[in-house]
Amino acid sequence: MDIISHLTRTVSPAVLEDDHSPAKKGLLEQFYAIFAARLADNDTYNRFANENITRDDQGFYDRVWSDDAQRDQIARELADKHNVDATSSRGLIAMAAPLAFHEIKSLAGNTPVPQFLNDNLDSYQRYIPAWASAVLPVGMLAATPPAGARISDTVSTAPLQREEEQQGSFMKALLPIIGLIILGALAWALLRGCQENPEPVATPVATAQQAAQGEGQLAVAGDIEPASLRIATGENSELYACRMNVGDETLQTNVMNALTSAFGEEANKCRADVDDNFAVDMPAAAQLATILPIVKNVPNASMIIKGDVITVNAPDAAALDKLVADLQAAVPAMTIQAEGPLDLQGEIDNSLAAADVAMTNLGKNPDPRDVARALSIQVINFEVDEAVIPDVNKELLDRAAKIINEVPNMKLTIIGHTDSQASDSYNVELSRDRAEAVKEYLVSQGVDASKLMTKGMGESEPIADNSTEQGRFRNRRIEFIVNDEMASANDGMIISNNALDPDLNPLDSNNDDLLPDGDDATQGMAVDPAN
Repeated sequence: MDIISHLTRTVSPAVLEDDHSPAKKGLLEQFYAIFAARLADNDTYNRFANENITRDDQGFYDRVWSDDAQRDQIARELADKHNVDATSSRGLIAMAAPLAFHEIKSLAGNTPVPQFLNDNLDSYQRYIPAWASAVLPVGMLAATPPAGARISDTVSTAPLQREEEQQGSFMKALLPIIGLIILGALAWALLRGCQENPEPVATPVATAQQAAQGEGQLAVAGDIEPASLRIATGENSELYACRMNVGDETLQTNVMNALTSAFGEEANKCRADVDDNFAVDMPAAAQLATILPIVKNVPNASMIIKGDVITVNAPDAAALDKLVADLQAAVPAMTIQAEGPLDLQGEIDNSLAAADVAMTNLGKNPDPRDVARALSIQVINFEVDEAVIPDVNKELLDRAAKIINEVPNMKLTIIGHTDSQASDSYNVELSRDRAEAVKEYLVSQGVDASKLMTKGMGESEPIADNSTEQGRFRNRRIEFIVNDEMASANDGMIISNNALDPDLNPLDSNNDDLLPDGDDATQGMAVDPAN
């Protein structure tokens, strides 16, 4: 985890905007290291751990360093070393502190921030200048030479040397040994850097294609998954599809408030998976009021926010280019990218690899929700108009069958979804047949049929646009959901499997509930009574 590189890439552009001064970039880089070292101190962090720090809270820096003299020293020293005006130095630091805090907190996930920073001390300690010892907790600097030694205030890999040495020949004899020690330390640091985890392995996400959703990464990261938001607009810029994965209800509320502000009552169709497997902080959350209106103005657009990356798509190339440019200008701290062409085989392979890791990480006596998420990662790429399970998915389903049988009282609903390329009635029947095919295969592998229900939703619950190849691919999916933890379509609340699951709007012709219930019969929905 290279914390300084991450902050330089995400925070510095937001602070500097159009100013590309190398001196100011260097100043911020060094400040991030000092700031991280300060937050690594439990006593310091605990002073504001329960505060709601906003990203524009420029007084936050003053609370991190409550000593006026220390704040002045930091601003003055950084200004002097980087040839920046002292007033500008203080302003840059004040702007950077709350932004850097949010980024560090997001990187830490569920790990306490001080512990995370102490665990990753090697990634930023070398950036800390020697004078910073006066404003940091003891032990945050690398080992320093004895008094009288000359220490550079800039990052250097050169050996530290004394200006005056009174022990002449003795020190000369030690120099080769010291050199070997330093070279060994540098080699060890380099090896550590090369072997640093790119991402910890995470608990899987809820939908089948989320493991390969266009970010160009294999979504198999470790103990916690970044919070995410996925939306798509319709032909009239209405909210066409919406899903979020968040770590707590506070973040869910913040995102829902932004969606409601941008889309009005349409925001109620947004499904939320609230679980501590996801981060409780979303880097873009505070900027959704700026982001969402930009996306809303583009018909048939889609957007995925995950971590500090925003991936967008649109059916018109010119509109897509403008969307990327507008978002980059509005939120320069985020990485904005256009979704690439659909790599069907790559998406399938990546999803199976991610699902395999997720299944392996379930351990003994897994939570049924984690089992459902792991199964939902895989892409089951049925042939057009067919409901035959591809051979490539059978090994994973075989593993799932054993787990389902071993977990007491686990009951899953298998839900089939299609894109919009056919009639509603045809898509409902096809999606139900595909869900049934998955159930039948699991039963053939020994799963008790009473543990599995099926539902065909057709095209009624898209998670992406239906105007692009990538969006249609994501909408064609199989999802697994734990029966007694179904979320209703309109508010994300958990309901009992014994309760009726009402339509979002029972007066329309779209039966958009999840579980078969009394109103299915009135809607002409193809539902197997046995399910």
